[in-house]
Amino acid sequence: MYYYTLPDEFVRTQMAVGALVLFGVLRVICAAVGAQRSWRMSTVTRCFIGAAVLFCLPQLLDVVMSSPMSHRAFVELQGKAIGCALALFCAPIVSHRLGYE
Repeated sequence: MYYYTLPDEFVRTQMAVGALVLFGVLRVICAAVGAQRSWRMSTVTRCFIGAAVLFCLPQLLDVVMSSPMSHRAFVELQGKAIGCALALFCAPIVSHRLGYE
């Protein structure tokens, strides 16, 4: 029986793109809703930073708790962290260009 695994670059890229799309789209939607309901954008940003930490928490705990088997979790954590960071950096720019901030 053969076991095939994806290279680390593919897993990292998939996690990064997934997190980027998830948090980017949700951040723009929440900015639109927040503009209509007069929410403070700093509060929305802080909530999304907390959500990004919770999103990365399972892989972070796996890396910390199980050191010999944590290579896959570390690769997934890298991808998720990169995607979340890009989304939290770029989504306010997009929201501002759309006129929500």
